[in-house]
Amino acid sequence: MRLNQQGNQLSRSNQQMKQWEKELNETGVIINESQLITALSHESNPITQSKLLTLAALSRLGRNKEDSLGAIWLEKAVNLHPENQKAKEYMAQTNWKKMQNLLSSLFFPPLRETDNRTAKKKTAEQFIEICQSFLAEAEIMQQDLQAMVDLTSTMVNNELFQRYQKLDDLLTSAIAETSSLLKAAEEYDQSITGVFHTSTYYEELKIHMANVEEIKLMWQQQFLEVDLVIPSTENALEHLNNMIGMDLVKKRVNDFYRFLKYQKHRKELGFQIKDELSLHMILTGNPGTGKTTLARLMAKIYHELGVLPREEVIETDRSQLVGSFVGQTEENVRAIVERSIGGVLFIDEAYSLKREGQTGNDYGQTAIDTLVSLMTGSEYGGKFAVFLAGYPEEMRSFLDANPGLRSRFPQSNFIHLPNYSNEELIQIAEKVAQENDYILTEESKIEINHRLDQERVDETFGNARTVRNIVLDAIFKKGADDHLKLKDEILDYMLLNKEDFLTEKENIAESAQDKLNRLIGLESLKVEIRTLISFVKMQQFRRKKGLPTVPIQLHSVFTGNPGTGKTTVAKIYSEFLKECGILKRGHLIVASRADFVAGYVGQTAAKTKKKIREALGGVLFIDEAYSLLSHSAGDFGKEVIDTLVDEMTKQNENLVVVLAGYPNEMDQLLDSNPGLRSRFKKFFLFPDYSPEELLDIMSTYAESFQYQLTVDAMDLLNKTMEAEVFKGNGRFATNLVDEMIQAQAFRLMDIEEDESLFEKSMFLEEEDVKIALTKM
Repeated sequence: MRLNQQGNQLSRSNQQMKQWEKELNETGVIINESQLITALSHESNPITQSKLLTLAALSRLGRNKEDSLGAIWLEKAVNLHPENQKAKEYMAQTNWKKMQNLLSSLFFPPLRETDNRTAKKKTAEQFIEICQSFLAEAEIMQQDLQAMVDLTSTMVNNELFQRYQKLDDLLTSAIAETSSLLKAAEEYDQSITGVFHTSTYYEELKIHMANVEEIKLMWQQQFLEVDLVIPSTENALEHLNNMIGMDLVKKRVNDFYRFLKYQKHRKELGFQIKDELSLHMILTGNPGTGKTTLARLMAKIYHELGVLPREEVIETDRSQLVGSFVGQTEENVRAIVERSIGGVLFIDEAYSLKREGQTGNDYGQTAIDTLVSLMTGSEYGGKFAVFLAGYPEEMRSFLDANPGLRSRFPQSNFIHLPNYSNEELIQIAEKVAQENDYILTEESKIEINHRLDQERVDETFGNARTVRNIVLDAIFKKGADDHLKLKDEILDYMLLNKEDFLTEKENIAESAQDKLNRLIGLESLKVEIRTLISFVKMQQFRRKKGLPTVPIQLHSVFTGNPGTGKTTVAKIYSEFLKECGILKRGHLIVASRADFVAGYVGQTAAKTKKKIREALGGVLFIDEAYSLLSHSAGDFGKEVIDTLVDEMTKQNENLVVVLAGYPNEMDQLLDSNPGLRSRFKKFFLFPDYSPEELLDIMSTYAESFQYQLTVDAMDLLNKTMEAEVFKGNGRFATNLVDEMIQAQAFRLMDIEEDESLFEKSMFLEEEDVKIALTKM
């Protein structure tokens, strides 16, 4: 049975290998190289290993003829199976180019008979050193070359064998002639130091040097045919079109390119063009979407079309433009513009030129006004292009506030670079790995996808920058792992596995479940929370298994009096949702009306969005949320509610909002906006604590600081709370204990320190309770 299984496995391997060979022959590359490499890592037969390595090498060389890893794999393939004709042939072809500079070290200083004795001696010594150095390395060179002669002697490609044979003959001649040149140089050196000096040695030296130069010339001629094949250089537009993703951007730029080419052709035909197309551009996009790269490519496109005389991009930002005193800003802007003449001026994070709430001492507006003046003036107008770049929202607000600047940029010159999809970012990851001679396994790609999901929380997500860092961190981790047992196997040095991309899990001292269980009281609420979390986990499980899922409603309303634990439970709720994998960060942002409402029209929405950004990936807890609802004229609370509803829809599961407050007031708030109520399906009621529960809270709180309530103190507290009603619930309980601790400190510090003070300092007595109750 085992033999049958092995036979079936071998049959499947051969069938897969044939498919890869067919794909390579038809397309020149193998799309799923990582699958091939994974098969290679599980293969023990050296002949099969050799064949797989050859396929992998030819696929890489098909993508890039200069790929260094492909050449290494071919050599390894031949070492594993010396009869691998295909690997031998391609290895011989790739090694051919490496032979071109074997004689480059035979470069001699000028030899002049008119030099004085000291100069001649120095020249002779240099000749001797160069010859000796070459001859010392010649044996290894000849061995390498002879190996290639032997390798190609059995190949069908007889021409390649003849080429290597010719090189071997020339190298033999070069060694012999260099030996003669060395002897002549030594004799010439001795004749200079002797009493008599004749020109015989000088002439002899010149003859051998001329022979060496002739051999070098013949050597270089062997490579002329190869050098004549000049690879076609990729222009800027082709470079852009070959980049990963950016489909809409490519279409816009290609349209722009064709229009500029069309206008150029009309000019050549003699047509008049009164209104030239503006070259100035606005580039918007989140970090790592390629704004700077696109600016550099556009500069090259302008240059290639003859629109601008230079392809240089002068990159600048606020720190280089805005000065600190009157007149400095104008000088800075003018100096930068003068450097940009004929090329492109690229201003990154352009919106930072004019800051919100800018004071009279900030000269950002001066920089903008000076730039507009130079863009339109007769001195520099039309002689350079300005590219402004930044985040979408900030750039929109910035341009709206500066209509004079905005009017210099036609709508057709606004290009937005969207975020990359995970699939595109994984392609970029493969490219980064390939540039560093690594291969990503299929499992590692799955882990990268997971890492990207965790990182993609808000607009600060770094896109290509983030995925590059993920790959480079994995490479570092692989090399720094002291548990890695590197063998002489090539696969140990080129595969990035899933383990290389795993991040260290933070050690959580106490789980959310333990924290919830530890809370005093709230028994019915605990059951509701556990029920909701169980539902969330089940939907997550069904989603992974490809089953239909019920929409998860996580936005909640917490109603109850102050001190009933709403904020504490919200923190535990956020941790629960992170543990479930719903929230990426699981942090809690506590906010109130003051964090949202501004004093001027238009500022409230921006302030609200800023607070929401802080909470992305976590829970936004709005305490006393009903305070947003105000019936007074000119109040901006409604703007907060409208913005909140809009952002909750936009962010989906990336944001969980918890509204907290008194029950009746919360109902009024939810009724104020139909969209708001429809987004809150879960209502949690926080009841007031009973006297027994408040006593437990006090005792637990005191014990957390190593204090203990005496029996008399507990009895007094119990009687007092049964007889009177105190507001504040848990907050009242902890505040009361704080007052007890202060009363105890005042009482004990009035007596002289003795041996019993240490023991007394740990107990809160009845009299401490009396003083605390009086103050409360």
